Amino acid sequence: MNPFDLTGRKAAVTGGNGGIGLGMARGLARAGADVAILGRNPDKTRAAAEAIAAEFHVRAVPILADLGVAAQCASAAEQAAEALGGLDILINNAGINIRRLPQEMTEEQWRDVLEVNLTGVFLLTKAAYPFLKAGGKGKVILIGSMTSIFGSSFAPAYAATKGAVVQLAKSLALAWAPDHIQVNAILPGWYDTDLTYKAREEIAGLHERVLARIPQGRWGKPEDIAGTAVWLASAASDYVTGIAVPVDGGYSAML
Repeated sequence: MNPFDLTGRKAAVTGGNGGIGLGMARGLARAGADVAILGRNPDKTRAAAEAIAAEFHVRAVPILADLGVAAQCASAAEQAAEALGGLDILINNAGINIRRLPQEMTEEQWRDVLEVNLTGVFLLTKAAYPFLKAGGKGKVILIGSMTSIFGSSFAPAYAATKGAVVQLAKSLALAWAPDHIQVNAILPGWYDTDLTYKAREEIAGLHERVLARIPQGRWGKPEDIAGTAVWLASAASDYVTGIAVPVDGGYSAML
């Protein structure tokens, strides 16, 4: 048997309608999983689900949810499990960033980032727990960042949440090991997406500085992260839990 085969498995991917979230959702579907795409934009979320279903011939359903709203986190997990007939895999990828120097960031902006990137991640993962436990072999993947390792002068709230996500993954891994649920984190490096395009517009010289540090000599593409997501979602990683894996072209290995 192929330990990377996800046929018959049921996955939910938050922020799966674009960028690296879509890259991971496509990777799971290519490996055979049915996928629920969770997102805030109805047209974009529906289009992503339809495209995945058509290309990979799996069941793909759109679920509308704002993970900055606590009540919607619980309902999103329930909707995904109901639509797919259970839930085996959760990739908690959705996040926001507000780029401000610490002294310029308001309390409201700070709280907005924490609500989505940390509180929303916790609440949705907690809401998914009964379904993951019921299946007997649950997989949770939380998405951190290079700022889980390094600080960021222009994104202090984002960096704080992404550091906390790694500790949350470790804590959930310990708590849920008896339930046969593995919890791990992926730390993406710099990927060529709409979000980083905006960052490159706002921060002079960012593109060149990042590129100069990546040993592989290029920014990542969404499909570059799919293989790691499939590995952590599959039986191939059944003895792996509580780790954080950089997928960054070697960025974090550089001095």
